[in-house]
Amino acid sequence: MTENTDAATEATTDEHGTAGRKGENGEVDENEDEHEHEDVDESENISLALAQLAVQAGDLEGNRDRAVEAIERASARGADLVALPELFTVGYFEFDLYARSAEPLEGETLHRLRDAAIENDVAVLTGSFVEDLAATESVETPADEGYANTTALLSSSGDIELVYRKHHLFGYESAETELLVPGEAIDTATVCGLTVGVSTCYDLRFPELYRRLVDQGVELILVPSAWPYPRLEHWQTLSRARAIENQCYVATINGSGSFEEATLLGRSTVYDPWGTVLASSGDDSALVMADVDAGAVSNVRSRFPALRDRRL
Repeated sequence: MTENTDAATEATTDEHGTAGRKGENGEVDENEDEHEHEDVDESENISLALAQLAVQAGDLEGNRDRAVEAIERASARGADLVALPELFTVGYFEFDLYARSAEPLEGETLHRLRDAAIENDVAVLTGSFVEDLAATESVETPADEGYANTTALLSSSGDIELVYRKHHLFGYESAETELLVPGEAIDTATVCGLTVGVSTCYDLRFPELYRRLVDQGVELILVPSAWPYPRLEHWQTLSRARAIENQCYVATINGSGSFEEATLLGRSTVYDPWGTVLASSGDDSALVMADVDAGAVSNVRSRFPALRDRRL
């Protein structure tokens, strides 16, 4: 389950930017509707890489090393934007280690990933880490003290384009609600020519958050996660629903690995604005890559204008 990044499997799209759509029996549907991929200008594509890391409990330096290695591998394969999973530094389920692993926003994790972004000329979603709010001075925080589940979106030049702190803290068989402060800001940023938004794991269950992002013109939503077995159907259904109802790309970035209380189910996936799976992985560590078309979202929203019919 927790194989090394060097031995990771790699999931990619085919030359048309899609791995095909699976039918109910799990087989690839050779008769999928072609209209869902019309009007794609290949010159506008950006290459998105989801780094499904093998997260080792409490191994902060090792997990950071694996993240940097994944960024380097993705860049070598032509990625423009690389995204990492939720709390990959310490491991989501290692609640007793949250305080010890906490760092300011611009702490060791962000510094390592910023250097990797600049050296490899790629934008990076830092996944998330435990932020010490009292130690953060560079940006506004939702509280003067406490900890947050925080991710940042970095440009290829290392600039912080967006900071997102998980809004909906998970209380079911989890200490997250007791240990962390929920985020307040919901923002978007333009990276690689796309309007990008972020949500985190459990946020997938709250569609109203995604409507806030739609109102800001979001085209790609990145969802760093630590989603465990056995809720596989929820992971896939909720992610696809968020893509379909908001007519945008949704990319879910999960981790890989086992902890005392849970095993992460992997299945990092890129969905297009029709909800079609462009690329996905199994539950081992992997690098999932897919082309994201900058013009596809506006095309879909124009040709099937469901969002115009909103009344709420």
